[in-house]
Amino acid sequence: MKVTDEHVHDSKALPELVDEAIKSDKKITIGKLFADGAYDGNDIFRYLGDNGIQPCIKVRKNSRVRWKKGHILRNLTVLAQRNDLQRWKDGVSYGQRWIVETVFSCLKRRFGEYVYSVKLQNMIQEMMLKASLYNKMISV
Repeated sequence: MKVTDEHVHDSKALPELVDEAIKSDKKITIGKLFADGAYDGNDIFRYLGDNGIQPCIKVRKNSRVRWKKGHILRNLTVLAQRNDLQRWKDGVSYGQRWIVETVFSCLKRRFGEYVYSVKLQNMIQEMMLKASLYNKMISV
């Protein structure tokens, strides 16, 4: 988990989170990464491709193929989704993304969408506490 202030976009935090997971003592292997259009960018596709992770990112509706500047994985994804979005979703199992969205929804319903702390260190502790409580509740 990474807690940032409101000025840091989620896509900027993604490489650090993936690096932490890959380089942890638990030897986690990430085969696919599911994300919505907020993560649609050449840098993210390049990072995932360089780390052997299949990007399962739904690109924005107005996405264009950029053969000279765009990353090949992103260009192929744009073409596949433009050609037949449902076939792309089925092919990458994009429907599995609901699992994560369900967890976020449960956390927000149980604890609210916002943190109450003002200082960043307290925000981090508040989020860790909420995540720990959620994990404890679902384990019962």
